[in-house]
Amino acid sequence: MMELSTEDLSLEKVLMECTDAAMIIEENRLATFASWPFGEGCKCTKENMARAGFYHCPTAKEPDLTRCYVCFREMEGWEADDDPVKEHARSADCLFLQLGKTEDELTFRDVANLERARNKNRVKKLSAFGESQISNHLESLKKEVKKLKRARRNAKQV
Repeated sequence: MMELSTEDLSLEKVLMECTDAAMIIEENRLATFASWPFGEGCKCTKENMARAGFYHCPTAKEPDLTRCYVCFREMEGWEADDDPVKEHARSADCLFLQLGKTEDELTFRDVANLERARNKNRVKKLSAFGESQISNHLESLKKEVKKLKRARRNAKQV
């Protein structure tokens, strides 16, 4: 079993460095749920979450944030009666769900196809993440330019 910190499972690290590669193994996904609040008598137990393809990647603002290791669908706001498979099914294009197999039932071809789908989804998510980062940086630059122009005008008035 691989031990990862919450920081290692941040979306940025996962997309840029593939720090969640070990999450293909259900036992590794399960290990991320050490502080998961739902136990026996709930539908969204840590076992059911890991079986549905999720791993736990909490943040200060989202303590119950989870992510699928194949489609990268992030979900939070879990409640005791939430069914992880049904919730995950909202991500229509997840090959993990489409296969509907347990880890033991996966063939070599299945694993190869899952990795191919995962890489395709990672590239899409990375592209969107990069666009967002660029957009945020551009907005910051615009604000700085406005400040500089204002300071320049004020300096001329003095």
